[in-house]
Amino acid sequence: MKVTRIAYSKNLNAGKYAQLAEQARRLGAVRSLVWRLYGSVNGLAWSDRQIRDVWIADGTAQTFGVLANAWKETVRDAAADITANREAAKAKVKRVIFRHTSDKQEQKRLFTALKRETWTTDPFLSRQMRRHWRRGRNRTTNQIVVRADQYTTHSLAADEDVWLAIPGLERRQLVRIPLNTTAAPTGTLRLILRGGKVEVHYAIDAADMKSSKRPCGTREIGIDKGYTEVVTDSDGQHHGNRLGELLTAESDHRKAKNTRRAKLRSVAEKAEQRGDLSKAKRIRDNNLGTIKRERRSNAWQCRVRDITFKAIHAVADKAAVIVAEDLTKSFSSHKKLGKNTNRRLAAWTKGITAKALQAVSDRRGSAVRLVNAAYTSQVIPFTDILGVRRGDRLHCTECGAVWQADHAGAITILHRASDPDITLFTAHTRVKQILQERADRQRSRLPMDQDSSTRHLCQCGERKIRTLKTTSNK
Repeated sequence: MKVTRIAYSKNLNAGKYAQLAEQARRLGAVRSLVWRLYGSVNGLAWSDRQIRDVWIADGTAQTFGVLANAWKETVRDAAADITANREAAKAKVKRVIFRHTSDKQEQKRLFTALKRETWTTDPFLSRQMRRHWRRGRNRTTNQIVVRADQYTTHSLAADEDVWLAIPGLERRQLVRIPLNTTAAPTGTLRLILRGGKVEVHYAIDAADMKSSKRPCGTREIGIDKGYTEVVTDSDGQHHGNRLGELLTAESDHRKAKNTRRAKLRSVAEKAEQRGDLSKAKRIRDNNLGTIKRERRSNAWQCRVRDITFKAIHAVADKAAVIVAEDLTKSFSSHKKLGKNTNRRLAAWTKGITAKALQAVSDRRGSAVRLVNAAYTSQVIPFTDILGVRRGDRLHCTECGAVWQADHAGAITILHRASDPDITLFTAHTRVKQILQERADRQRSRLPMDQDSSTRHLCQCGERKIRTLKTTSNK
């Protein structure tokens, strides 16, 4: 497995940054041309080498104004992005195929057509691909891709920072970039220019990382992803408790900031309407820039990733098998949560949590099992009774017991991994029907225990456990 590492430039002067910015701008035009000509159905039969050969033959390459290796690597990278975009649409179409037909032979035929890129001749697949594969366009003008044999690295002393030398716009003229690390980057590099600094992205083997040498636990643990914390495990322990505060603070800051920016933008537009172009230009140059906003956004993303990965590592310390809910599907809610709540929930970083689960499990040797997420936060643990959720508390409608909602969800997720009736692809309507049928059977077969006075554990769950033990003994 490969992971990405980032090195940053250190004290880079403005002249070098201007050269790199101009080169990135010209390469951005090359990337836009690839997307415009080959980013749709017409580009299915074209590879990056075929595109390069055609552009060299017809003279298009001479208009780019950059070195040959630079624009060729950009063409390869853009073609790979188009392929990834198309494969993401195919993943959605595969789910549609499962719902469209249950015939194994028909499913195999459709999957084969998708794999061999012959789906354009099938009306059903063609219609679905048009629906899920939207034509893309390029907006990237700040990246330079450098091949592994096109740059050099050196340091002035053994323990000093590394210098990176990459080709510039002219032949045999290198641009030397001081980095903030003593580890030299390797392989193909991706240089991203942001706010006067250069980020050097490169891939390394995950087996060489420090976290790969940390052993995982031996247990099987269920986790429930949350907003106030990253995850809550089935032991009731919360991991990454600062996530909710971080998300809420950043969301509220962006709201206030965007409100003030909107007022300034309105002032600039009114100034343009009455002919005061100098005032409008001053406002746009000095008050509506994006450098500080992007710098703050990058720092916020780094803090979120740090909290998330630390939380997942804490879970992996205990678990060899991590059971988590599959949150790739979207569930519509009928509750009116309000504008502020919806805005804050829009920044919920479940995608980062999913990536952290996959990355940490691959490095440390643990396994991740995804289960159906339908009604996991509403089922009373050890039963199939749907409770009532009030805030972070889950109330049992049968015995009145109160559970911490995230802890209850983690327990339910752990038990759902061995549920033969509820699979990963079971529809949420069918899941609710199964849970209601099981709850009705429990009510009809298990009488209520009115003499018990303890409410620390759910009495419904205790009755089910006693019944399971009796059945097992018999």
